[in-house]
Amino acid sequence: MTEAAGPAAPPVVSDRRAALAWGADRLAAAAVENPRRDARLLLAAALGVSATALLGDLAAPMPATAAYAALIARRAAREPVALILGRREFWSLDLSVSPATLVPRPDSETLIEAAIAAFAGRAAPARVLDLGTGTGCLLLAALSEFPAAIGVGIDRAPAAATLARGNAVRLGLGGRAAWVCGDWAAAIAGRFDLVLANPPYIPTAEIPRLMPEVACHEPRAALDGGADGLAAYRAIVATLPGLLEAGGVAVLELGIGQAGAVTSLAAAAGLAGSVRADLAGVPRALVLRPNVP
Repeated sequence: MTEAAGPAAPPVVSDRRAALAWGADRLAAAAVENPRRDARLLLAAALGVSATALLGDLAAPMPATAAYAALIARRAAREPVALILGRREFWSLDLSVSPATLVPRPDSETLIEAAIAAFAGRAAPARVLDLGTGTGCLLLAALSEFPAAIGVGIDRAPAAATLARGNAVRLGLGGRAAWVCGDWAAAIAGRFDLVLANPPYIPTAEIPRLMPEVACHEPRAALDGGADGLAAYRAIVATLPGLLEAGGVAVLELGIGQAGAVTSLAAAAGLAGSVRADLAGVPRALVLRPNVP
């Protein structure tokens, strides 16, 4: 049974090892997955040290624990660790995150792998478009892999576009990326060699059944794909023929079980598709190219 959220009394402990055990026990009682890992990350943050340094000195005395207890209470209430810490790694890039955006997930790195494979043995993309950019993770990862490219990230939420811009500047990519508020491609003209998108694809009725970290803490607009989960795909696929350069490639993230339906939508728009699986074997990225007559 999940522990009710509430203030955690600071533990009385002698060293970091005991503090870590206390936090892991509290998170386990709240049905948090990987409670010891999360307690370790939060303890390191409270102490202002790296997780590696923490593990190397668990016998060190533990100072005042109120800050650590507050972080553990937030995680016990099922707030994601990334939002508590305000950062998440994606494609080896350290990104700021906020409640205005989805937390980048390892599964989405499959889109970058697919993009790299799509341009292997030929000219790298010069212009990249990221639809629904969120933190900017996809565009910034692509720009890090294609150093001659420039890109545009579009998001409907001004707070997301602002966050993405900050990430770009902090990573030294600000001069190669522009950020626009708009509804998919309606706010932009021109053609691109690579289009990336991780659209909302959860059917509306399924959102309340998602784990609390997602359903209660991530923006609904970035999750809700309409009654069948395909609303955003319909909107995006319809614009791709006008967005892609000759020889251009679009890579869309897929929800579980959606590969066939989205491939059919793309075929109706004159696009040929192939699927790339993530590390768990789930069809995760749909790679689309204009059909050549």
